[in-house]
Amino acid sequence: MIKVGIIGGSGLDNPDILGSPIDVKIGTPYGNPSSPLTCGKIKSVDVAILARHGKDHSISPSNVNFRANIWALKEYGCTHILAATAVGSLRREIEPGHLVFPDQFIDFTKKRETTFFDEDSVVHTPMAEPFCPELRQLYARSAQALGLSCHNEKTVITIEGPRFSTKAESHMFRSWNADVINMSTVPEVNLAREKKIHYASVAMSTDYDCWHAEEEPVTWEMILETMKKNSDSVIQLFLDVIPQIEMYEDVCTQ
Repeated sequence: MIKVGIIGGSGLDNPDILGSPIDVKIGTPYGNPSSPLTCGKIKSVDVAILARHGKDHSISPSNVNFRANIWALKEYGCTHILAATAVGSLRREIEPGHLVFPDQFIDFTKKRETTFFDEDSVVHTPMAEPFCPELRQLYARSAQALGLSCHNEKTVITIEGPRFSTKAESHMFRSWNADVINMSTVPEVNLAREKKIHYASVAMSTDYDCWHAEEEPVTWEMILETMKKNSDSVIQLFLDVIPQIEMYEDVCTQ
């Protein structure tokens, strides 16, 4: 049975997209998740929305309890996770307002709990393809049909935060062939993979970080302004993709 989790940042935790939503609190061995799960249906599909930074956006990137979030969604029975995240663009062609569907990540975080297997067992999880390719292709096809500007098969680098990059760091990340930068994809994606949940991210480009000499360096206010414009596009994409996931259940079975 398909159950879809949506992990949203600012503006993407709107319960109005669900039919008759209810809040479900789930405790975990790792403490409380960032928010209760707001649960309901989109078409015939069960959906649970989790606010990554809390419903009042009070949790900084470094303090997100990623293990509790993924554990709670798995406990609720989620088989797939659609994750929305704001990113800075490291490429001129990825303009603010564009959507990006990463297929690879670079982990530049410093102090996060990145695995469920750190105590009683040693498990080496394959991570060559961290994002579900079937979900990414669904994103790409739906975005094209909806007329949304998007980029597929890109690399996201996750930094610790909460500060933004220096110019030297931004240019270094570009030299590493990273395409976009954020503070939230890692360890969310690898924890989902450990729990055998199909995970794919929709990254919303909000700015050019600070490498682009012709653009202003990124600020939080800049991100919020572009996020408001992007949120409707991402919700539109999710509403189109979620009913299609059931069609791919056999393909996506691990």
